[in-house]
Amino acid sequence: QVQLVESGGGLVQAGGSLRLSCAASETIFGINVMGWYRQASGKQRELVAQIISGGRTNYADSVKGRFTISRENARNTVYLQMNSLKPEDTAVYYCRLQRSGVDSWGKGTLVTVSS
Repeated sequence: QVQLVESGGGLVQAGGSLRLSCAASETIFGINVMGWYRQASGKQRELVAQIISGGRTNYADSVKGRFTISRENARNTVYLQMNSLKPEDTAVYYCRLQRSGVDSWGKGTLVTVSS
């Protein structure tokens, strides 16, 4: 199973920025979907952004125009650039890799946005 390790979370004021990283234990080159999900306290986990191996991206409506997902295959890493953060973005952010026969999740990184 592919191991995924998230980093880059922390405490930031509203309007600020953070960049999350997700490092995979093996190559992410090839046909796969990598995504960022988040789970706020007392809420269900939700999709934030996805990037398909061909480069196509999908975003939740709540983050469109503020967040950008990208991947660097040479580093086996996926990023989530988060700008104009809002208190409602506070959550644990998880990385996910999906490909044939594989569905791996990281352990998450906490993002807290203060008002």
